[in-house]
Amino acid sequence: MNYYNEIKQELINNEVYKKAKDISKNRSDLMTYYNVGKLLSEAGKNYGEGIIKKYADKLEMEIGKKYNKRTLFRMRQFYLTFKDEKVSPVGTQLTWTHFRELLALKNMNKINYYIKITGENNLSVRELRQRIKSNEYERLDDKTKVMLIKKEEPKTEDLIKNPILIKNMYDTNNITEKMLAQLILEQLPAFLEELGVGFSFIENEYKIKIGDRYYYIDFLLYNIKDNRYVVLELKNAELKKEHFGQIKTYMNYIDKNVKTSHQNPTLGIILCKKDNKFVFEYVPNDNVVDREYELV
Repeated sequence: MNYYNEIKQELINNEVYKKAKDISKNRSDLMTYYNVGKLLSEAGKNYGEGIIKKYADKLEMEIGKKYNKRTLFRMRQFYLTFKDEKVSPVGTQLTWTHFRELLALKNMNKINYYIKITGENNLSVRELRQRIKSNEYERLDDKTKVMLIKKEEPKTEDLIKNPILIKNMYDTNNITEKMLAQLILEQLPAFLEELGVGFSFIENEYKIKIGDRYYYIDFLLYNIKDNRYVVLELKNAELKKEHFGQIKTYMNYIDKNVKTSHQNPTLGIILCKKDNKFVFEYVPNDNVVDREYELV
C-alpha cells in the first residue's frame, strides 16, 4: 500500500471540500485528520518513525507548509487517542484547534470531561484553555469523576468545583467576608462559571424578615437548569456546625416565602476558607454543600 499517496489524497480532498462546503468544513477536517492519523500509524509500524518526517517534507513542498512533521504527529496522536473510544470525535462540536489543546492532556477521562463541557457551554478555544489551566477537572471530587467515567449524569451540586478560585485584587490575604463578597461581585460571571452549569445572580445581601428581625443572605442565586433557588453563604474561617443551622434557616425561609409550587427545593452552598469534613459528616445537611475558596 502506498501510504503517502493515500495521505496526500485525503489532505487534498479536504482542502477542496472546505472551499466548496464551508459549513461542514470542521467535520471534514476532523474526519480527514483522523483518517490520516490512522494511515500514519500503520505506515510507522511498517517503515519506522522516520517515515513521518519523510512524508512531512514531501507534503510541505507539494501541498503546503502547514503539513509539517509536528502537524502529522498530532494527527497520528489524534487517531491513537480516540480509536478505542465509543464516541467518535468527528461527531462533536469541537474544532481541530480545540482538539490540539486536549491532546496535550494525555488522560482520557480528563479529555472526555473537557469535550463534554466545551460542547455544553460552547466554549471557545481560549475559554477551554483557561478551564484547563485552572485545573477544573482536578477540582471535582472523586465521586463525580467516577460518575462521569461511567457516563452517569451528575447532579448540579456535584459539578461545583473545590476549591472555588477567586481572583484576589487586594494587597492582603486576610480579607473579611464583606471584602470577599465584593471580590465576587466584581468578577461575577467568572464566579458563576466556577459554580458550574445554570447559575444566575439574583441579589447580594438579600433581606429577609423572620419574626421581628431582619437577616441578610450573602448571595441569592437561581439555577435555571435545576429550577431552584440557591442560597450561598460566605465564611472567612473554618466550617462550623452553626453555619449549617444558619443556612438551613435561610433556605427554609426561601422555600416557604419565595419558592413557588412548580420550583424545586432550595440548594444551599457554604463557601468557607477551610473545610471540616467531620462537621459535615455529623450535621444534617440535606441540600447543602460546602466548598473551600482559594484566592489566586
